[in-house]
Amino acid sequence: QVQLVESGGGLVEAGGSLRLSCSASGRTFSSYTMGWFRQAPGKEREFVAAISFTGYTSYADSVKGRFAVSRDNAKNMVYLQMNSLKPEDTAIYYCAARSSRTSRIYSEYDYWGQGTQVTVSS
Repeated sequence: QVQLVESGGGLVEAGGSLRLSCSASGRTFSSYTMGWFRQAPGKEREFVAAISFTGYTSYADSVKGRFAVSRDNAKNMVYLQMNSLKPEDTAIYYCAARSSRTSRIYSEYDYWGQGTQVTVSS
């Protein structure tokens, strides 16, 4: 069982930066792939980024070059550094975990946090 808690969301102007954090419980955190997804009002949940237990990273095309995912296994933490934010990045951001290789499909993740709101003003 893994419990996830996101933090770091907020209101930022376009072009600004935010760093989201996800704290995970459980002694096997280092063996999980960690993903970030987001959901805007009226839209489906979409993949943002993922990092495997080996450190392999994957990004959605819409955030590639602007966002960076990282993890600290010693602290059971995963991060999403978001730079050059755009109004279209506005969404609730969710941290997720799965005990297998990286995936862009949200239904393949087993554990989810409650989400943190990111709002980018124009």
